[in-house]
Amino acid sequence: MKNLKDVAKEAGAVLTIAALTVATTGVRVFAEGGTAGGDGGEVSGGGATENARNGVNNVNPGAETDLNKMVSLIFNVVFTVVGVVAVAFIIIGGVNYILSQGDAAKVQKAKSTILYGVIGLVVVLLAFAIVNFVLNGLAGQ
Repeated sequence: MKNLKDVAKEAGAVLTIAALTVATTGVRVFAEGGTAGGDGGEVSGGGATENARNGVNNVNPGAETDLNKMVSLIFNVVFTVVGVVAVAFIIIGGVNYILSQGDAAKVQKAKSTILYGVIGLVVVLLAFAIVNFVLNGLAGQ
């Protein structure tokens, strides 16, 4: 069975990759997106052909969609769970530090646990900020 630290490291890596994937994909979609046929969402002069060529059909990239809300909710739940786990690691490391009784190996292990917990918390906060920035940009807020 895997050590809890290994699981936390893998979870942090997976969340970082997922956040960066969503962030880069969202930025690309947001940068390429446009309204249905020109400015203001009006279909004008060959808009249907242009939309078909671009793969866009009456899309308003500034409107918040149900998919946007669902993705935001999923990420917020995941970030909350991982954030709680990271804080738990910090607390566990603190308790282990107190209970180490001056044993150098136990003290080092406790310090490592606290460090990994802090790193995990920072990664979660950065991923949360990136994902919310991209989702808010896609929603036009």
